[in-house]
Amino acid sequence: MKSRLTALERREMSAEQQRVLDAILSGPRGNLDGPFLAWIHSPELADRAQALGAFCRYHTRMPLRLSELAILVTAAWWQSQAEWQIHEPIARDAGVGEAVIEALRLGQEPEFHDETDRLVYRIGRSLYETRRVDGALYAQARDQFGESALVELIGIYGYYALVAMTLNVFEVRRETTERLPFAEQD
Repeated sequence: MKSRLTALERREMSAEQQRVLDAILSGPRGNLDGPFLAWIHSPELADRAQALGAFCRYHTRMPLRLSELAILVTAAWWQSQAEWQIHEPIARDAGVGEAVIEALRLGQEPEFHDETDRLVYRIGRSLYETRRVDGALYAQARDQFGESALVELIGIYGYYALVAMTLNVFEVRRETTERLPFAEQD
């Protein structure tokens, strides 16, 4: 991956940066891809964000398919190239359908065959469009997921919005010849 930030070599890193790098590399991710390429410039942020990210990605009550759907909703909303490139194949493998993936990429409302998927989508769109979730949608989500899982779903949306902003601002990109999922803005 590359970014507009100065590349850091291990020998140039502070002891704190090296400690955080080692923690990230020895964790479930095993690499410095995505926002960590930027966050390592602020080891305290990287340390805290990687712990939150590990929880949001690997340990919530949400099934992987629903978590990855929420991540794609976020990546599409923010038009985050690297976030989409990283999570689109994971979402596909977790069972998010091709038609849903393509509709999200195009900024269209997907045609869902599963009402739980539609609910995850509606929550994300409500958050991004109105910065709120109205009472009826909240009650439906609470009844479907339970309060603890709903709190975690909102955490997934919040964490991956932070990821998307980081990737966009610092132009973190995968080094690939594949076409970018979203048109670049000048």
